[in-house]
Amino acid sequence: MTMIESSTMEDRLKERLSQLREEFASGQTQLVQAEARVRDLRETLLRISGAIQVLSEELGESKEG
Repeated sequence: MTMIESSTMEDRLKERLSQLREEFASGQTQLVQAEARVRDLRETLLRISGAIQVLSEELGESKEG
């Protein structure tokens, strides 16, 4: 392998490493955003579940009384 070929190969590897690092950082950002959406959705479902329980109990009480 000549000096030029070695340099070219090294440049390609460095470029690919840079691309992979950018993709990794982007993936981490997307994961954090997705986890936040999941957390928000769980909180919303918990509130809805609580509201369902309260309304169900109220309807049950009004039928008895």
